[in-house]
Amino acid sequence: MRIGIFLPTMAVGLDPDVLTTLAETAEAVGAASLWVPEHVVLVDAYASQYPYAEDGKLPGGGGSGGPADPLTVLSFLAGVTSRVRLGTGICLVPQRNPVYTAKEVATLDVLSRGRVDFGIGIGWLAEEFAALQVPFARRAGRTRAYLEVMRRLWTSEVAEYVSEFYTLPPVRMDPKPVQRPHPPIIVGGESDAALGRAAEYGQGWFGWNVTPDEVAERVGVLTRLLAARGRHIEDLRVLASPYLKRTRDLDAMKRYRDGGASEVVVLVSRFEGAAGARAVIEKLGERLIVPAERI
Repeated sequence: MRIGIFLPTMAVGLDPDVLTTLAETAEAVGAASLWVPEHVVLVDAYASQYPYAEDGKLPGGGGSGGPADPLTVLSFLAGVTSRVRLGTGICLVPQRNPVYTAKEVATLDVLSRGRVDFGIGIGWLAEEFAALQVPFARRAGRTRAYLEVMRRLWTSEVAEYVSEFYTLPPVRMDPKPVQRPHPPIIVGGESDAALGRAAEYGQGWFGWNVTPDEVAERVGVLTRLLAARGRHIEDLRVLASPYLKRTRDLDAMKRYRDGGASEVVVLVSRFEGAAGARAVIEKLGERLIVPAERI
């Protein structure tokens, strides 16, 4: 069982010394991956429903202004690590220009020597889409089209694409990713529709705020959806995060594994300064990461 770490990238967690300490210590204790979130803006009042809280509200509200840009943060982390994988958790693909995103992900993959996991999602905050002047409706179709634009840029000497969502004239783009054919696309989301997207074009699935029992049930659905496409669950990496459920003991890790997860990503958020960051990661390594390698 592999253990990854979800990093806070706002407030104290964005301090360069703290981020460096978090990343270096995580790599030293054997963490498999580091993940960072994305919200380019947040708003004080919104009608959208946050899917991971019973009241439909984002923990902490919109007053924080959101986390730092994930690809910029991961580029910084690439420079202070050499082995741990680096993941977007989750990149909001339909909000972004796909050509720029393809360029940024490929560049990060080169600079990290092939350590990028491209976690993607379709987004939930309509008010964020409005701030970017991007339609919220049909965002799943837009995501599919944008990913195809990226794939062509990553894998073709001359890439072009035409759909109702995007027209890419014949262009060349370098650098190409180190990972071939491209960094793994890890599809986030727990709905049947999200699992369908993972079965269609994912190299992995990321379940967020899920219990071991929920992982097992969702993996069962995903297995059937993959079979309908001639694929197998072994074709995908299955990641799960307890997130707000705070399920972080070794017995829970065994149950996640038995439910079909190959990696569990745990949130770290409560610490002060670089010394506190080092202590919380070292404790996580002693209590969870090292023991989990044996199960």
